[in-house]
Amino acid sequence: MGYVTRIVIIGGGPGGYEAALVAAQLGAEVTVVDCDGLGGASVLTDCVPSKTLIATAEVMTTFDSSYEELGIIVADDTPPLEQAARVVGVDLGKVNRRVKRLALAQSHDITASVTRAGARVMRGRGRLEGMQALDGSRKVVVTAADGTEETLTADAVLIATGGHPRELPDAQPDGERILNWTQVYDLTELPEELIVVGSGVTGAEFAGAYQALGSKVTLVSSRDRVLPGEDPDAAAVLEDVFRRRGMNVMARSRAQSAKRVGDRVEVTLADGRVISGSHCLMAVGAIPNSAGLGLEEAGVKLRDSGHIWTDKVSRTTAPGVYAAGDVTGVFALASVAAMQGRIAMYHFLGDAVAPLNLKTVSSNVFTDPEIATVGYSQADVDGGKIDARVVKLPLLRNPRAKMQGIRDGFVKIFCRPGTGIVVGGVVVAPRASELIHPISIAVDNNLTVEQIANAFTVYPSLSGSIAEVARQLHTRKAGAEA
Repeated sequence: MGYVTRIVIIGGGPGGYEAALVAAQLGAEVTVVDCDGLGGASVLTDCVPSKTLIATAEVMTTFDSSYEELGIIVADDTPPLEQAARVVGVDLGKVNRRVKRLALAQSHDITASVTRAGARVMRGRGRLEGMQALDGSRKVVVTAADGTEETLTADAVLIATGGHPRELPDAQPDGERILNWTQVYDLTELPEELIVVGSGVTGAEFAGAYQALGSKVTLVSSRDRVLPGEDPDAAAVLEDVFRRRGMNVMARSRAQSAKRVGDRVEVTLADGRVISGSHCLMAVGAIPNSAGLGLEEAGVKLRDSGHIWTDKVSRTTAPGVYAAGDVTGVFALASVAAMQGRIAMYHFLGDAVAPLNLKTVSSNVFTDPEIATVGYSQADVDGGKIDARVVKLPLLRNPRAKMQGIRDGFVKIFCRPGTGIVVGGVVVAPRASELIHPISIAVDNNLTVEQIANAFTVYPSLSGSIAEVARQLHTRKAGAEA
């Protein structure tokens, strides 16, 4: 029997478990070392739980904002004087029990598929031990929960340890009133007044969700607007929707501290103002889990931020050591982590591999409306990084949107001036995460606006707006050439 390549993967999130599946399929002997359960933060405390919570919020919002317009009558026993009272409520304890159940089920499914593929799953914490041996192998020490240690020998090691919520020194979460995003699923009752600190993707998603569930939400943003890293037109639509629904959005307000005062939380801003609420959610970014892994001793270079430096095929500066996912700081997306992990295995095991191309990554902000993006952005165009034509079409004109009572949102596509090749796009709409896919295919395959415009769309459909934007871009291009 020939030599079998030994792969050790530290971390069982999307970067780790997807890499394990690929490596096992390619005939390697794979061990996944994980301390929390396969799926990692994405499945257990982040992506899957938050999107499950948001699914409930989405139903609430859809019902609240459009049932009257669509002619739906809700019969209840509210006295005439209180007829305007909210008729739909939520049992947060029940929602959170469902959230945890689904996350656990997903984790078990992943463990089963990884084990079925032939990989070994070890419960514990892994760390690299010293430099590469003369035969090119690496040592990984696994410490189990009871303190026992086992040393594994690997031909290649993949670090996919993810990240954890960043904390402010004067705003330490207590899991009851001051919470980070991993602790919100322990709430049994809906927060009456929730202060969300941080207006990035996580902050915006939770602020929108809890507002929809019935909390009175204050969103504290240190920047000029919510979602400072997203498309400015999209962020403006979302902020407008947030304010219209009664959210208190505080721009240019940096939080300095959060403290418990009895059954309340007081958040002090940098300018001295104090906001009071029943609960506070801290969403001020993440820190990579790169400490205590023996990385620098093994020759792995870290950035100043603590993220692991990697190249386009997931290699670190140490031979035989690869890294994937949030610990690399490339893009905090499960899809990117999974791709980095797969690429690492393809590369090491000698299979055909294409380097990571971030200009084809599609991502989504699960607010209501959702914001989906792919390829080059408005900032790239405005900053001169790429020369592109842009057309934006409001959904308000779309017949299906009218029928469904959708007022907010748009489709925006970027294409090259000469060729009409699609290089990016933004969709702001309910289920934008599904609508972005045709634009993603166009970006990935260098399709032109003419090709998008000439493909059939269903009438009436929201996707009709994608074709209409492409048609307008094609017409303008043709007009410019004429």
